[in-house]
Parts: sequence; structure tokens; C-alpha cells
Amino acid sequence: MNVVTRRPELVFLPLGGAGEIGMNLNLYGYGVEGEHEWLMLDLGIAFGDDAHPGIDVVMPDPQFIVARRDRLLGLILTHAHEDHLGAVIHLWPQLGCPVYGTPFALGLLKRKLPETGLVGRVPLLPLPTQGELVLGPFRLGFVGLTHSIPEMQAVIIRTPAGTVLHSGDWKFDPDPVVGETSDEAALARLGREGVLALVCDSTNVFEAGHSGSEGALLPTLTEMIGRCTARAVVTCFASNIARIVTIARAAAANGRRVTLTGSSLKRTTAVAEECGYLRDIEPFIDERTAQAMPRDAIVIVTTGGQGEPNAALMKLAAEEHPALTLDPGDTVIFSSRVIPGNEASIGRLQNRLLRRGVEIVTHRHGHVHVSGHPARDELIRMYQLVRPRIAVPVHGELRHLIEHARLAEEQQVSETIIAENGTLVRLAPDPAIAIGTTPAGRLAVDGSRLVPVDAEMLRERTRALFNGTCLVTVTLSRRRKLGDVHLTAVGLLVDDDDETLDAVEDAVRKAVDELGAASYNDDAVVRETVRLAVRRIFRQILNKRPVTHVHLVRM
Repeated sequence: MNVVTRRPELVFLPLGGAGEIGMNLNLYGYGVEGEHEWLMLDLGIAFGDDAHPGIDVVMPDPQFIVARRDRLLGLILTHAHEDHLGAVIHLWPQLGCPVYGTPFALGLLKRKLPETGLVGRVPLLPLPTQGELVLGPFRLGFVGLTHSIPEMQAVIIRTPAGTVLHSGDWKFDPDPVVGETSDEAALARLGREGVLALVCDSTNVFEAGHSGSEGALLPTLTEMIGRCTARAVVTCFASNIARIVTIARAAAANGRRVTLTGSSLKRTTAVAEECGYLRDIEPFIDERTAQAMPRDAIVIVTTGGQGEPNAALMKLAAEEHPALTLDPGDTVIFSSRVIPGNEASIGRLQNRLLRRGVEIVTHRHGHVHVSGHPARDELIRMYQLVRPRIAVPVHGELRHLIEHARLAEEQQVSETIIAENGTLVRLAPDPAIAIGTTPAGRLAVDGSRLVPVDAEMLRERTRALFNGTCLVTVTLSRRRKLGDVHLTAVGLLVDDDDETLDAVEDAVRKAVDELGAASYNDDAVVRETVRLAVRRIFRQILNKRPVTHVHLVRM
């Protein structure tokens, strides 16, 4: 009798952040098939777009791991960016696991918990600064890397099947301004020990050379602020503490004080101050004090450089800020990159500022921004240090993942695998291979609830946005006589369009008159008949297909 022995395996499953940038959710499993113990790395969000009206936040659907939550050992947060921890406040109740992070990441997360009533419920545990964190079969170590936010930690995942390095977001920056430089010595030691797989950031794989150093921005920003004759405003990402420190130093070099505006900016700098990252700059002044000071004595640091409608910079441009104003001759410096998809909103913001007589400074005018992600030379250096057997590109669209796999092959990595969201990859034993798929859906925050992004309700909302809506009320008598027809249309008619209203009523009456006796007495049939008649006439007259609802009244 042959006995089949099931071998333990190490698997990787991305549910977010692979095949896209944002919404990171990564799972590692170890054990025999069907009985894995699981480790989660990151749980992030992305922001809504015009494709989903009324939706501000989108996140991965965690149902795969929710169904296995009794074997979920913990969630490790690699760093504090929203696309890596922003979904915790929405999804933790479904997971119920301990959450591990650095002081900066946990500090920001603590300030978000009141939004969803989770204060005191989520176990928040610090990552060890020395030694390992052991969770079931996983022995975890951490390597400090530089990024555009403090305390980025790559995760070393040691298992009986081999060691994986999960890079998180990173770069090699010789002068990061805040925090230590990347620990290349630790990466080299790990490479000498032997690395089964490197799961690595792909964001800037198409960018040649080096991403640039944060420290190199100080001379440029100092010069740009020095050229401002009135109020200087610098917009940057709220999480970029190093950039805020650089701006503060550039302001001080020009004899100016700094004020902050934007709730996310104030929240992030409060945590940075608690962690000791703002000790060598002058304290910030409050907005109302800044407003009363001479215009050439102030630098305003603000959020909103991506054109967000409710951010502080848009309020300044619209003269709706509660404390600060912009006047002709003031200057706004955009110290951030353009996130793909935001070009139109940024253009609208900049045009609005220009109409106010405000001068605009962007990357076209000088060196005002560096990326937090590795360009090609840095990726090559990472592979030279770590020397993995397998490369698994993540944190990128499919085109980034494919190009990253090519780069890894050029660095003599023997195996590469492209795994978009929902692809279950067996890393060991045997060659790396995709062994299955699982649904990798998306959830959206809609008001106070979570709904699937592909819910019919959201699809109907989108259709209504582009085609309008109408409610038709029809009254029927028992003697097969159609009474009143009343139409309420939203987003379709210009003023009182009596001609169109008459055409709709005529179409409804004709459609109902043609119904047989049995159909006339079937409410569902009548509603559908009226709905189709209304949509057909709007299609003929206006070339629109409105979302149509029918209210039927029988007398």
C-alpha cells in the first residue's frame, strides 16, 4: 500500500498591490495544502476616481483570509503610508488579529482608530528593534530601508522551506534627511545566508539611474523660497516628514517661519514630533498667527497638490480657507510628483491659482521632488546584495511587473514569476509556480458602509451620472384604463421641456394600451413595459438611456 506524504509548502498570495499601485495586501502561508498558517503584510487603500461616483476610498476584499482567520497569526505593517495601512480601520473587525508596526506607523494608526470606533479594541504591538518576532512557523526579522516616510521596514520571513525578503516600498538614499540610511550591510549578510525569494517594489522600474536623494532638495527649495517676494506656499505629501523638515530648513535660511495647514499634515507631524523627528527645526506657528505676519515672513506648508477638492490648497485657491489667504504675487511651489490620473484635477487647481495672480512653480522650474521608490540602478544594487533564487515583482501595474522580471533575469535570477492579485504562488518546495487563483475583489467605503465595487447599486449610480434618472408614476383602473402619467426627471430635461414630456407620456400610453388582458393585470409586466417605453423614447429624442423606475398605482 502506497502512502502519500503531503509536504509542507511556502506560498505567497497577493490580494492587493500586484497588477496595480496601491491597496497592498500580501499573504504568506506555510503548511500542508489546506492547512496553512497565514501571515499578512500590509492592508492598504486606494482613493476613488471618476469611475465610481461618490466613492472616496477603495480597498482589497479580504474574504479569502477572513474565511481562514483562525489561522491568521498577525498583520505586519511595513510602513505608515495609506496604501499599506489605511484599510486597517475598515477591515480589522473581520480579521481580529494582532497588528505589528513601528512606533511611527502605530502612532498614525492610533489616530485613525476613532474614525470607526476601534479605540482599545485592536491589539497594536511594536516590532522588535533587535532579534526576531516568531509567529507560528514564521521567524521574522526586519531591515531598515529609506523611503518617503520614516521607519520603513523590509521583512525577512524565515521558514523551514526557505527565506523570503519582502521589500515593501524603499530606495537607497545616501542622505534621507530623516532617519537612517538603508541597511545595505544587513541585506548583504542576508544574501550570503541564502534567499529563496525577493518580493520587491516595481514602481520605478522604467526609470533609469537613481531615484535621487531627499537631501539634494534643500539648495533648490532654499533658492526658490528666497526668490519669493510675498507669501510662499509649498505643497507636498502629508506623510513626507523629510520633505517637511527640508522645507522648514529652507524657510529658516530665508528668515521665514513655517505654518502647517491640512488635517492629515497636522496629524502626521504630531506623530513625527512624538517620535523625535522634528527636534532640530523651529516650532511651527499656528495659521492665524501666520496670517497676521508680513507676507514675506511666512512659508505655508499645505496638502492638496494633487488637486483634491476638499484639501487645504484648494480651499486657499477658492478663498474658502478659514484662516489663511492668498493674494496676487504669492507663490505656490508644487514639491510632489503628479500621480497618474490626477493630471486634470491638478490642472484645474493650477489654473485657479493663476487666475488669482498667484505664481506657480513645479518640477519644470527646478529640482523640487524626488521619488521614494527605487529606479533601475537601485533595483540592480538590491539584486546584487540579496541574490535571490526567485524574483516576485509587486507594487506595480502589469507592465511594471513584466519589466521588473526582465531586469531580474538580467541580474542572473534563475526564476521569476508574475503574480497579479489573486494568484496563489508556491515558492517552495520545487520551482516557483502558480498553483491556483482566488477572487481578488474590491470593497468601497460608501458613506458608513463597505460595499463591493462591482455592486449593482454602484453600477446604477454610474449609469445615472452619465444618463440621468427618471421616475414614472402611472395610474391604472380595473377597467383597463390608463389614468395619469407623471414623470420626474433628473439630469435630463432643460427647463420645462413640454415636447419631450408629451412624447414620453404618449409612448407610455401606447405601450400600455397594447398590452393584453393578462399582461395588464401583471404588475411586473406593466412596470417593465413602461420602463422600456420611457428609455426607448429618451434614446430616440436625447440619445440617453436614463436609469428608470416605475411606480404603479391601481385604482
